Amino acid sequence: MSGLGVKVAAARAAGALSRRTGRGGTSLPGKLLMRLEPHAISRLSARLHRGSAVISATNGKTTTAAMVAGILERAGARLVHNRAGANMAGGVATALLDGPRDADTGLFEVDEFWLGQVVDELRPRALLLANLFRDQLDRYGELDTIADRWAQVAATTEAALVLNADDPTVADLGRDRDSPTYFGVEDDSMALAEMQHASDATHCRRCGAPYVYDAVYLGHLGRYHCESCGAARPEPQVAARAIALQGVRSARFTLSTPDGEREIALPLPGLYNVYNALGAAALSMQLGATLDQVAAGLAAVSPAFGRAETLRVAGRELSILLIKNPAGANEVLRTLVLEDGEHDLLCVLNDNIADGRDVSWVWDADFEVLAARVRRATCSGTRAAEMALRLKYAGIPSDRLVVESDLDAALDTALQAGEASLYALPTYTAMLALREALVARGAATGSFA
Repeated sequence: MSGLGVKVAAARAAGALSRRTGRGGTSLPGKLLMRLEPHAISRLSARLHRGSAVISATNGKTTTAAMVAGILERAGARLVHNRAGANMAGGVATALLDGPRDADTGLFEVDEFWLGQVVDELRPRALLLANLFRDQLDRYGELDTIADRWAQVAATTEAALVLNADDPTVADLGRDRDSPTYFGVEDDSMALAEMQHASDATHCRRCGAPYVYDAVYLGHLGRYHCESCGAARPEPQVAARAIALQGVRSARFTLSTPDGEREIALPLPGLYNVYNALGAAALSMQLGATLDQVAAGLAAVSPAFGRAETLRVAGRELSILLIKNPAGANEVLRTLVLEDGEHDLLCVLNDNIADGRDVSWVWDADFEVLAARVRRATCSGTRAAEMALRLKYAGIPSDRLVVESDLDAALDTALQAGEASLYALPTYTAMLALREALVARGAATGSFA
């Protein structure tokens, strides 16, 4: 057995032990392997003769990667994919360690902060950079910190770049590269009346002057130009037109590409998932998928746990929509507004390390748009009281608010009989805890993978 083989065997044994004892996460074997072999990602990925693709974004990495996986598998690819969402270097190494022996293609979602290290090791064929929003300021610092890191990656990688034309920070990463692929929305019926308070990248990275927006679609995503230096939104080669948002269940749009157009019935809600679908389509076609394969893959996608999944528990339907920063929360709220009638909410706000210790972002999320439609809001998590305070200031009367820090008790309260639709809005670690609670209750769902 080679030196690498011995290290791989040791890491696999450690992973098997951690699974049996219930200790450690999905990254543990990969972390151990990287201690034994610092270039394990590079060495293991070398066997993938069709190369790898990397996806990074503040919002939507897991969903976009799931879309790409469905498309590429239809195209015949045999994937190594970090499906569990472990997206730092240890998670990527674990996926390579545990992936199919006959795999020919790597597909990896990668945490924004770890992008440079993973790309240096993987040397991917293609790199999708989908968006950059303010997120976990205590961990990442201001948005420009990540933007500067990404600019270094974009300038040095040989990967084909797939970039969101509507995000000015991301789009600017392609200015010194040959032929990046851009995607974006081409439907001003989706435009907001004004820039949201949660918007981030409002100034030109080339000259510092404020952007002028001709249309704002989501956060700071839209059509923009700089009147000082002339920088402007690139024309997207892959675009969404004639978009119709259909509540928490689905969306429809016309997918326009250099190879033609297709009508897409996307079984996921919101404009944010239209953006995810555009990124997935652009990346998949860059990797050789046909337009028909893209359309079929998008039509068949299933929600990842917590990303607009609806399940049945205690005789009631519960929809789970992850919220973790202002931009993402606003799109969830914008989607809920499309649903008729009154709503019950289960808002679970945690401040664990994976959520970000600083939860002040909830004050930048526009809960006001939904306040008049809330019948009852149960607030839970480590910062349940602050969540309730935010909802009170949004306009939800105190007698409609319940504070219950214990998640199991909060879930019982939220599930109490009522005819209003029930929506859980958890942060990341809260979503994982909610998953455990629902599995224990035997919730009816096919998406707990």
